[in-house]
Amino acid sequence: MAHKFVIEQNKAGEYVAKFKYNSETIFWTEGYASKAGARNAIASVLKNGPEAPVEEG
Repeated sequence: MAHKFVIEQNKAGEYVAKFKYNSETIFWTEGYASKAGARNAIASVLKNGPEAPVEEG
């Protein structure tokens, strides 16, 4: 599968959840102190993303 979520540590030692297509990062979260925080962010995107409205500016 080409799409996937990846949890990585940034230079500050925080955990960041990234959504990738092949090797390209499409979006990423803020840094979290724990992997559990990053996993919760992924769960929120999966739960709330399909129903989220699209705003254009």
